[in-house]
Amino acid sequence: MQKIINVVSACTFVLALANTAVIVVAVTRGPSMMKLYLSEMKLDLTQTILDQVPTPKIPQMPTQTGPAIRSPF
Repeated sequence: MQKIINVVSACTFVLALANTAVIVVAVTRGPSMMKLYLSEMKLDLTQTILDQVPTPKIPQMPTQTGPAIRSPF
């Protein structure tokens, strides 16, 4: 019976160490991971919106310039 209790307590200790490691990684790497994911999401969202909005037709530039009203002379 004592062996079973020792194995269970050893497993519990290993789980506590794993939880501590996960918390440390989440605190140290979490903000940079969130910035990365948010920037990727912004790029994807921007591209999706730009794909849905039609681009306006730009008229051709005039080939000659001059006064708005032609002179009678």
